[in-house]
Amino acid sequence: MNLYDCKILLVDDEKPLRDMVGSFLRGAGFHKVTMAADCLEAEELFALKEPHLVLLDVMLPDGDGFSLFKKLREFSEVPVIFLSARDEDQSRLRGLGLGADDYITKPFLPEELLLRVTAVLKRVYRVKGMQEKEVIALGRCTVDLGSGVATWNREAKDSTEMTLTAKEYAILQKLAQERGRIVTIDALCDAVWREENYGYENTLVVHIRRLREKIEEDPSHPKYLLTVRGLGYRLV
Repeated sequence: MNLYDCKILLVDDEKPLRDMVGSFLRGAGFHKVTMAADCLEAEELFALKEPHLVLLDVMLPDGDGFSLFKKLREFSEVPVIFLSARDEDQSRLRGLGLGADDYITKPFLPEELLLRVTAVLKRVYRVKGMQEKEVIALGRCTVDLGSGVATWNREAKDSTEMTLTAKEYAILQKLAQERGRIVTIDALCDAVWREENYGYENTLVVHIRRLREKIEEDPSHPKYLLTVRGLGYRLV
């Protein structure tokens, strides 16, 4: 099974957080994300979707994440990562003591959540990522697709490490999957914005330019992320 085929159930009563996390995960390649706002909905969707991972908020309107976790454990060993605004050691220890696979305190960086999710899925299911080696070399720049970090091996760069945004990550991931082949503008927009991809062509150009600033020695004269006029882009 491929890493990005894994199904994720996000349980949180805060709609803005659900939207943010869901959008980020989809942009990073996890397109099978289902969301629930309370315990009852979570139980129904868990039975329906059979997720590979649950992101579970501790405080829910009709119960708490710890109780829901115990209920799920009666019939499933699916990995669970707790999400909570609480930062007390007691809550963290309780979650981990129950057998949760990880615990993340809000607010958290989306990139941190992505790393935790990826690590748990790989550990539990031994799934493969986008490539056997999740590091791609682009001249003096290497990009770790597991962490979304571009590392430069020359002093002239402003920073030795630069973190890709969710959109930049999704673009590079799609191009790397098709490395050497042309990826159309429509295909890239679909990979980044999914069903809401209409009218994002100009925005895509902006993200491509910013991505080049992180992975190309001379962004104005790219050697790796090339434009194929009238068609799309190609990573060589």
